[in-house]
Amino acid sequence: MKMLKILLLSLLALGLTFSYAFAAGDAAKGKALFSDPKFSGGMKACSECHPNGKGVEKAAGKKEFHIMGKTQKSLEEAVNFCIENANKGKPIDPKSAEMMNLVAYLKSLKGEMKKK
Repeated sequence: MKMLKILLLSLLALGLTFSYAFAAGDAAKGKALFSDPKFSGGMKACSECHPNGKGVEKAAGKKEFHIMGKTQKSLEEAVNFCIENANKGKPIDPKSAEMMNLVAYLKSLKGEMKKK
């Protein structure tokens, strides 16, 4: 019985770890999207305006954004605003894996910029 409890707790811990990793997004996949000119049907890649994430490295710590005279209340809203208005692309679902990956990449920039 004790072995069964240990096994079940181990499986639960493993499951929570994987679900957290999925929910947190994948920064490497986000970087690939950030560099893809075909992503969301836009005219160019995000990285063309923000090479190596320059200019968006502090985005992850912000609660509100002011872009082109408009206010966005979340990082996801700001990403979609740029996709639609600056890049003339189609917005992506704020809860999608693509958005989670982009957000993970943007959050990773904060640490990367400190290293340089």
